[in-house]
Amino acid sequence: MNRRIPVWLAITAASLPLFMATLDNLVVTKALPVIHEKLGAGVEELQWIVNAYALAFATFMMLAVGLGDRFGRRRIFVAGIAVFTLASAAAALSSEPTQLITARAFQGVGAAAVMPLSLTLLAGSVSTKLRPLAIGIWGGVSGLGVALGPLIGGVVVEGLNWQSIFWINVPIGIVAIALVLLVLPNSFGARVRADILGLVLSGVGLLGLVFGIVHGNDAGWSSAEVLAPLVGGCILLVAFVLWEARTRDPLLPLRLFRDRSFTAANIVGLTFSFGVFGAVFSLIQFLQVVQAYSPLEAGVMTMPWTLAPMFVAPMAGFVAPRLGTRTLVITGMTLQAGALAWLAAHLSSDVAYGVMVPGCLAAGIGMGLVFAPLSTAVLANMHANDHAKASGTNSVMREVGVALGIAVLTAVFTRGGRAAHANRLR
Repeated sequence: MNRRIPVWLAITAASLPLFMATLDNLVVTKALPVIHEKLGAGVEELQWIVNAYALAFATFMMLAVGLGDRFGRRRIFVAGIAVFTLASAAAALSSEPTQLITARAFQGVGAAAVMPLSLTLLAGSVSTKLRPLAIGIWGGVSGLGVALGPLIGGVVVEGLNWQSIFWINVPIGIVAIALVLLVLPNSFGARVRADILGLVLSGVGLLGLVFGIVHGNDAGWSSAEVLAPLVGGCILLVAFVLWEARTRDPLLPLRLFRDRSFTAANIVGLTFSFGVFGAVFSLIQFLQVVQAYSPLEAGVMTMPWTLAPMFVAPMAGFVAPRLGTRTLVITGMTLQAGALAWLAAHLSSDVAYGVMVPGCLAAGIGMGLVFAPLSTAVLANMHANDHAKASGTNSVMREVGVALGIAVLTAVFTRGGRAAHANRLR
């Protein structure tokens, strides 16, 4: 580094685009019933509005990391912010579900560069001593995006219109680009060839799995329309792993998984996102459609869950060096499991809100305890040249968990006849 950058300014520059990307993971869920009404979207299309973002995010993230290593991380980071911002404008201008799904996919492509490179650029801008605290604040900002997503979505949809949840990204994106160019230094990694075959195998494989799960209830789980993409997706993902093990410049460096801390962090990230985001997606629709709360009311009601990480994650990052990441992650996952079990046992069409609060609050605290320590564990034993690939791999695992969690939990919920809201959205 040629110049000293104030830590708070580096954190702001790296975290503002992250906030925008994480906000859009949940902000759109508040608008789904309105989008169903205004654009005529069915329940499957509503799932794709969410999952198109997550799938594109997961598919292109490691490619973005490789491009950052080759052409400059700041350059690709800024390009990702620009793509995300333009796609947000396209989403706001959509007049039918397919256009919105396509725009959401391009948002995911932009976010694929934002998420891993924000952490890499931040880690390279602060001292090793301050890195856990900086990553903790970074995790807190990510939690803030999750926390404010439902609330902002509710306020905007109820006070303005559903398009506004995408328009708000445009000024944020413009400010973020200017700040990144002024503050964060550029950096490079090892120059390797783009693994296009790996990109195709992983992207199409994940798409096949999610497509089969989403269409399972309507087409029949034993139908060729469902079995073909499910089986084909699994075969392609196995082929992806085999290819990554033999190619010289892999999209997903399997050698990183030799580190136990890294492997454990990725397994936790996948399962954590599967349960949490799938459950939040279902809960928000339950509150709005089954219990007939407005988008704003539903946003306020989910705040014990979504707001807690904003406060807990920075504290977790601060105490992680003393308590150890394992203790915090195990505690957080235990709270999450207990919270989900509580909600599963008590949710019904006439359940009182007060009954849901303990579960939502415990889930939020658990989420905050997992966020920052997990990001720290991913980078703990990695060489500086591998920071982008390591954080990118972890972000991929999380987004795969988001996509599969929403698809699987919605399918199970609908299949069991407990999702009356799903039938009403058809």
